[in-house]
Amino acid sequence: MVDVTAAACPEDLVQAVRAVGVRDERLLQAVRSTPRAGFVPTEHIAHAYEDVPIPIAHGQVTTQPSLSATMIEGLGLTGREHVLEVGSGLGYQTALLARVAADVVSVELWPDLVRAARRNLARQGVRNAEVLVGDGGQGLPEHAPYDAVIVSAAFPTVPAPLVEQLRLGGRLVQPIGTGGREEVVLFERTVIGLEPRQVLMLARFVRLHGRHGYPS
Repeated sequence: MVDVTAAACPEDLVQAVRAVGVRDERLLQAVRSTPRAGFVPTEHIAHAYEDVPIPIAHGQVTTQPSLSATMIEGLGLTGREHVLEVGSGLGYQTALLARVAADVVSVELWPDLVRAARRNLARQGVRNAEVLVGDGGQGLPEHAPYDAVIVSAAFPTVPAPLVEQLRLGGRLVQPIGTGGREEVVLFERTVIGLEPRQVLMLARFVRLHGRHGYPS
């Protein structure tokens, strides 16, 4: 069991998430009931309930909770959706998604991060999320179609396989840019393709790597 100070708890993150405008009560409850301390490296436990990104292996960082919540809220989940997540990290965002969707399939490039995310999710009793090793830009066609897709890495365009795997009327959120300062954009798949609907916020993301991203 991981110990954190009594002064820090998930409710601190709920307040941070509210402060950026998130109002979905189901999502706020997911933040409240998901201990981030169970999803960060031991050496960063002291910062688990601060609304900040946390470094992890391979030069990656976790998405700060308020940003994750903003992106998830943009998907408009009702609890019935089959969701694809690109970029599992250590599983915190995966856990939030699992609490507000029917099920989540998450793809992560690094096998050691996949193993860690699986352990973290299992410890928290999350049973409706599957974390797999793969090239996120290629999605996971064997589990498609998806009702929603969330991409936690930046690229100037949405990878074509992700568009193809998103059902008609489905929503996709991705940071659009080169990695460093991006527009986080909400898209919807229509009969004529993927259409931008809203810029949710500006944020800093790591780059998307793989066949439909930057070279690893």
